[in-house]
Order: sequence, then C-alpha cells, then structure tokens
Amino acid sequence: MILLNPVVISVLVLCILCLLKLDVLLTLLVAAVVGGLAAGMSMSDTMGYLISGMGGSSETALSYILLGIFAAAMEHTGVAAIFAKKIGSMVKGNKTVLVWVLAGVACLSQNLIPVHIAFIPILIPPMLMLMNKLHLDRRAVACALQFGLKAPYITIPAGFGMIYHTIVANNITKNGLAVSNMEIWKVTWLIGTAMLIGLCVAVFWAYSKPREYNMDEDAVRKYEMEQNRETKLNRDHIVTLVGAVSTLGIQLYFGSLPLGALFGLAIMILFGAIKWKDIEKLVMTGMHIMAYIAFIMLVAEGFGNVLSKSGAIDQLVQFAVNVSGGSKLIASTAMVLTGLVIVTGLGTSFGTVPVLSVLYVPICMGMGYSVPATILLIAASAAIGDAGSPVSDTALGPTAGLSVDGQHDHIWDTCVPGFIYFNIPIALTAIIGSVMI
Repeated sequence: MILLNPVVISVLVLCILCLLKLDVLLTLLVAAVVGGLAAGMSMSDTMGYLISGMGGSSETALSYILLGIFAAAMEHTGVAAIFAKKIGSMVKGNKTVLVWVLAGVACLSQNLIPVHIAFIPILIPPMLMLMNKLHLDRRAVACALQFGLKAPYITIPAGFGMIYHTIVANNITKNGLAVSNMEIWKVTWLIGTAMLIGLCVAVFWAYSKPREYNMDEDAVRKYEMEQNRETKLNRDHIVTLVGAVSTLGIQLYFGSLPLGALFGLAIMILFGAIKWKDIEKLVMTGMHIMAYIAFIMLVAEGFGNVLSKSGAIDQLVQFAVNVSGGSKLIASTAMVLTGLVIVTGLGTSFGTVPVLSVLYVPICMGMGYSVPATILLIAASAAIGDAGSPVSDTALGPTAGLSVDGQHDHIWDTCVPGFIYFNIPIALTAIIGSVMI
C-alpha cells in the first residue's frame, strides 16, 4: 500500500508536525527518524545517514551565514534603509505596486544579480512598518517573494536559471534522451506562466483585503523620523555598494558564493565602512539572521540522504508507473504527485532533478512522450514542491524577512499560500501540458 511507503510516511509526518507548529528543525529530525525506521533501518543507521548526508549542503550553509553577516553590515551602514525609503517613495502608498516591485527585485536576485535569498533580510525588515501602514497582507508579499525566487530560474536560462536548465538537460541526456540547454526554456515558460497566474490570483483576490498588524509606538516614531530625515549617499554607503558589487563579481568569477561574501565584507572593513569594534556584533547579528536557515538546510540534506538510502523513492516511482495502466494522463498525474511528495520533503528542486531523471526518462520514452513533454514533466516534478516546502529556502527566505517582529507564521503565512497558489497551477500545467505537447 502506497501510504505505507517510508517516503510518504516521513513527508506526511513532516507536513503534519509543521502544520501543528512544531519547530521546523525538530520536525525534520523526527521525520527523518520515522522515515528511516519505516524503511527497516536501525536507529543508529538512520542517524548515521542523517549526519553523513548533512555535508552535502555545507557550502550552501556557509554561504547563508556569510550573507547574513553581509546583510547585517549593509543594514549597519544605512544602505538598507535608503533602499527601503526609495522603494517606499516609488510606490506612493499603493500596496499592490509595492508587492509587484518586491516580486521584481526577487526576480533580479535569480538571474541578473544572482544572490538568491540574501537580499531579503537586508531589504524587507526596514519595509515592514510601511507594509503595516498600508494594511498590506504579508501573505501576498510572501507569494511575491516566492514567485521571484522560483519562477525566473525555472523559466530564464541565466544566473541560477542557467544552472537549473543545465542540470535538467544533462540529466535527461545522461539517461538516454539527448537534450540541449536551450531546449529547456522553450518548455518551462509554461511553468512560469502558471506561477504568474497563481501570483495574480493571490495578489488581486486572495490577499487583497486589508490586514491589521500590531505597530509598536516607538517603532512608528522611529520609522517616521527616518522618513522625514534627508538621506544622502555618504562614503560608507558607497564603500558598502562597492562591497556588494564585488561580492557578485567574485562569486561569478570564482564560482564561490562564500568567497564573494567574504571578499565583500573585507572591502567594507578595510575601507572603514565597518569599524573594527563593531565586527563581533555584526557577526552575531548576521548569525541570528541566517544561521537557523543554514542549519535547517544542513539537516534537510541529511533527511534527503535517509530517504535516498531507504530505497523507498524507487518504490514510489514504480508505483506511479504501475497505476498508470498505459494512460499518459494517469502516468503524468502520478509522476507529478510523486515529485510533489519528494520535493516537499527534500526542499530542493536542483537536487531532485537527478533523482527523478533516472526513473522518469525511461518511463517517458517507453510510453511515447515527446521530448518537450518529458522536459516539462521532469522540470515541473522537480520544482513543484519547492514553494510550499517548510524546509525549502524559497519559503524560509521570505519568512526570515517578514517574521522579524513575530507577526508572520512560517507555515500558515508562507508555506500554505505558496503551496496553493504555485504548486496547484504547476501541477495542472505539467499534467495537461505533457499530454498535449
């Protein structure tokens, strides 16, 4: 019975405990243990696979911590407040415009300036008071940020998009169906369009009504003083911006985000934007911003290793093949839903592509799917659970920025909206599209 599959059991435990508001980190540990035991592993083997698997995300975790410190440094120099004020004046009190501007900034973080979620703890916290004054439902902002963090890399072959498209093309080719990188976007634009429709529904309908948030009087006074104060770029601001540009340049040249962040911090320290006596405070602040997310990513990688070692993923995909009975519609539905379960548990689109390709490509070839249909199924199945997964950085990033005052819930205000307005449109697009093209 499919419900007894260890992957299904562990992901159900993960989702249920998260919905019951158990801490995500503890939820991951419990789900990993349950999944391992359900697969017949011993407790010691389960913990061994969990711990050994954590090393796979060590570079990502280090990147997030260093970027958190960099974000704290940018806030310390006042650059973040200037950006927030500029955006506030640009939207002219229109909350819908603000949501779309933030979605645009998030899109740029994937392709033009590939810093991923690092901009969120820099830009979003200074804007929370503006959102409160506009009575803007933060769930709309969470959807906008998730859209910007996800749709561009699925759709556009640049920045993180080039990485994702290369992974998809290489893995499909490796498993017997020759595909080039530039064939991917010609299909995945369908997924991006589905996400855009979902975002429009979320912004213009689901979360368009005013929502009240508590506003601390001291915070309101501080915000109004900042708005009334004339702000000009000074030497520290310019050094900070140079550090940011250098971070991007070093990252692109050496292919190392941690090295880029470290180099940017070094410039800010050497040229005096950050005083020596403030370094320890900024490090602790940066750790507070991003270390929790970094450690969740480490444990999520270990959780994925447990599921991989269990052999249950192969069983899940084989079940999807068996229930299709030769029907492409049923097969597509089963493959997309299988991807949803796996990615919701693992929290990574990039890391799921190799897992699914080795199984899905032979299935698609055997059932007579076209090349575009195969690309659509694999790209969508690997990306579908990312927005709604409690352990995905696509969800953790927006929550990190929107919850600094304790008024935004990770599960109900970020994950559930992302699941409804992105995963459902992606699923429908992949299922119907793979049958028709």
